[in-house]
Amino acid sequence: MDINRLPKTELHLHLDSSLSYEAVKKLDPSISRQDFLDTFVAPPKCNDLNDYLKRVEKQVDLLQTLHSLKLAAEGLLEMLEEDNVIYAEIRFAPLLHIRNGLKPHDIVETVLDTFKNAETDIEINLILCNLRYFSEKQSLQTATLVKDFSDRSVVGLDLAGDEKGFPLDNHIAAYRFADKHDLHKTAHAGEACGPESVRETLEKLHPTRIGHGVRSYEDPNLLELLKEKRIHLEVCPTSNIQTNVYDTYADHTIDKLFSEGLSLSVNTDGRTTSNVSLTQEYKKLHETFGWGEEQFLQCNLNAIDAAFITGEKKTDMIQKIQHGYMGHG
Repeated sequence: MDINRLPKTELHLHLDSSLSYEAVKKLDPSISRQDFLDTFVAPPKCNDLNDYLKRVEKQVDLLQTLHSLKLAAEGLLEMLEEDNVIYAEIRFAPLLHIRNGLKPHDIVETVLDTFKNAETDIEINLILCNLRYFSEKQSLQTATLVKDFSDRSVVGLDLAGDEKGFPLDNHIAAYRFADKHDLHKTAHAGEACGPESVRETLEKLHPTRIGHGVRSYEDPNLLELLKEKRIHLEVCPTSNIQTNVYDTYADHTIDKLFSEGLSLSVNTDGRTTSNVSLTQEYKKLHETFGWGEEQFLQCNLNAIDAAFITGEKKTDMIQKIQHGYMGHG
C-alpha cells in the first residue's frame, strides 16, 4: 500500500496554522529554518490547547496583508498536492486579519481567488471561522460573510478557539442566521473539554459536523446520539496529542470511534503547527492501529458524504476516490 499515492480528502484544515517555510521566507528573508521551527511549530507535547495556539498566533501576526494571505494559500496548495489531496475545505477567520486595516471582504476574496486561479485539479472550498472570544456582533459579521460568498465556494461556518474559557452564548445568533439562510455549519468541541461540550454544541448550534469531538467516546449515550443524528467528526490525531488531550498516539480514541461505526475523517488541523501531513497521519494510524486501505477508504468516503458540497460533486469525488483505491493493497 503506497499511502502517499492514495487519494485523500481533508475537511479540517486551518490556513493560519499551515504557513509554509517558503511563504515565511518570502515575507521575512532573514528567517532560518530553525527560526521557523522554533516560532511556528508546536512541540510534540504542549501543556494544553492554549499553549498550542501560541504558535498559531505567531502565524496570524504575519498574515496581515493581502500579499501574505496569497502566499499562505499558495504554500498550502503545494502541501495538498504533495499529499495527493483531491478535495479540501480550508478554514480561517477573516476577522483575525484586519488589524492593519484590511477589509474582511477583500480578505476572503484574495484567498478565494488564489485557490480558484491556481493551476490545480484539487477541488477547494472555504469555511469561515469565528473564535470563541469574539463578540456576538463579530460572530454575526463572519456568518454574513459566509452568506455573501456562498455562491463563490465559501461553503460553511465554523467556531474555533478556547472552548474551556469562553461559552457559546455570543455565537448562537450567528448559527441561527446560518440556519435561516441554509448555510452549512461545523464547530469545534470535545477537544479541550469533555463530551458535555459536544452535547451543548449540538443542542445550541445544531452543526452537522464537529471539529475534533474525540472525547465523545467518554459518553456512550452521546455516541448513540452522534450516530442517530449522523454527525460527522473531523478528527485530527496528531494535534490532539500535542494539545495533551491524550498522552500518546496509542491512547487516542480514533480507532475506538471508528469501530463504533461513527462517521469520521482524518485531518491535520494545522500542517505547520502540528508539523504533519495527511500521508504522515495515515502512516501513524497504520503503525499504531494497523489501519489499512479499508479504513482509509471508509474515512475518505465518510468525508465526502459529510462535505459541504452538492450531491453531484459528491458523486464525482466518490468515483475519484474509489478509482484511486483500486489496485492498492
